[in-house]
Amino acid sequence: MLDLDLIRKDRAATAAALAKRLDAAEVERALSAIVELDASRRDLVGRIAEEQRKRKEAARAYAAAKRESAEPLPPPEDTKAILASLEEQLTKVEAELREEMSALPNLPADDVVAGGKESNRVLREWGTKPTLSPVVDHTTVAKEYGLVDFDRGTKLGGAGYWMYTGYGARLEWALLNWFIDQHIAAGYTFLLPPHMLLESAGFAAGQFPKFRDDVYHIANPDSHRPQFLLPTSETAILGAHQDEIFAEADLPHRAFAYTPCYRRERAGAHSDERGTVRGHQFNKVEIFQFTTPEGAPAAFDAMVRQAESLLEGLGLHYRTSLLAAGDASASMRKTLDVEVWMPHVGGYKEVSSVSWAGDYQARRAAIRYRPAQGKTKFLHTLNGSALATSRILPAILEQHQQEDGSVLVPEVLRDRVGTDRLVRPKR
Repeated sequence: MLDLDLIRKDRAATAAALAKRLDAAEVERALSAIVELDASRRDLVGRIAEEQRKRKEAARAYAAAKRESAEPLPPPEDTKAILASLEEQLTKVEAELREEMSALPNLPADDVVAGGKESNRVLREWGTKPTLSPVVDHTTVAKEYGLVDFDRGTKLGGAGYWMYTGYGARLEWALLNWFIDQHIAAGYTFLLPPHMLLESAGFAAGQFPKFRDDVYHIANPDSHRPQFLLPTSETAILGAHQDEIFAEADLPHRAFAYTPCYRRERAGAHSDERGTVRGHQFNKVEIFQFTTPEGAPAAFDAMVRQAESLLEGLGLHYRTSLLAAGDASASMRKTLDVEVWMPHVGGYKEVSSVSWAGDYQARRAAIRYRPAQGKTKFLHTLNGSALATSRILPAILEQHQQEDGSVLVPEVLRDRVGTDRLVRPKR
């Protein structure tokens, strides 16, 4: 959520930043509504305070007159009904103001440009593209080598689901465990959060209300509190600290979690989204930091490097891109995507989005920190996939494919997988 005081003080600058993401007319409508509601709220607060003052003053005058006279005195004018009406109006206006504020996206950072995917900018690349040609697509390799059972996955969950088997399951689990070891070594605390979350966590992360239909909601007849299946463990890590105050000495606070991710998105039928590239459930390790505003830039750079180092450790060619405002999450002020090369389709696929939310999520979640001196302040939050395995496995199957059809297992995973290469099983 944005800082209302910023809109009051510099509406023009706020509008210019929002225009990187929204239509100018939409920005003007939203800011006009917010300014008008804010003025109404402040007017009602003043009127309520005045009525309360008059009520107390009349009560004191009545009590003093009663002490000085034996004659019965008329009671002071009853302002209870007036106050109740004003307070009811204030509740309504505050709810409308919160709704309008909640709908606004974050303000993009100064170096984030307007536009969609076409305006994304590649910052750097690592490694070289494999030279083997032609490359057998990862879906064929996964099926023929007994690594992924797509038919039984569909039988169990429907379209957009799969089941890892044999060495495919071992490779998937090896990736997750290797990621976990790397993050622990980097000073992150390992978490295993619930997969079913209360809706307050979705609001705090900025996914609700705008993207409420993108998740799986759970009908629980034994509870009046709505729940949903987490789309990413970012939601859980942030939500776990709602309404908390960190000591500045405890920042940055680094945490990471492994969870499956559950998303209501159409499974891709295009050649670049086949296999495990896109589905309704996939595994991901997510890193997260809570930090001071001053520490956020360094934290952001460190998190991007953490994600990149994993791909380098796996020997996978990738590139890192700065996303334009229209291609980044609405909650984030800045996002860098780390994209792995997929040889069969001749393109890149995002395996990590590292994002800096500024204080946008902290305001929604009421998470502050207490400086050594002075009042509490909203901290900054950052998150990043490190990594999503459903696209790493296809990249390994294609980038590490050999002329004889075998696939080299990255050296860092061989002890965990139990082999140095994947081959077609003998019939």
